Amino acid sequence: QVQLVESGGGLVQAGDSLRLSCAASGRAFSNYDMAWFRQAPGKEREFVAAINRSGGRALYADAMKGRFIISRDNAKNTGYLQINNLTPEDTGVYCCALRWGGSGWLPATPSLYDYWGQGTQVTVSS
Repeated sequence: QVQLVESGGGLVQAGDSLRLSCAASGRAFSNYDMAWFRQAPGKEREFVAAINRSGGRALYADAMKGRFIISRDNAKNTGYLQINNLTPEDTGVYCCALRWGGSGWLPATPSLYDYWGQGTQVTVSS
């Protein structure tokens, strides 16, 4: 079993930046690919980005390219999502998720991830 705890969200102004963290415990974080999803009020969960278990390859949703940076530090069992130039449309709950790594494939489908955190709220005011 893996436990995930996100942090770093909050109330910010448009144009600000945030770095979200995803702290993992329970099993070797470095064995898992990691992804970030977000869910805005009244909308479905949306894929943001994924990174493979070594951190050497990342995948971004087309709409997220340029302002979002996913990364990880396996020595700290922690993953990150840097969000720059925030807009009100970025408001939502951001969750990290893990799936067993090594397949060479980074899916964007939530159901293919096995472990989820509770999420951290990001609210962007205009």
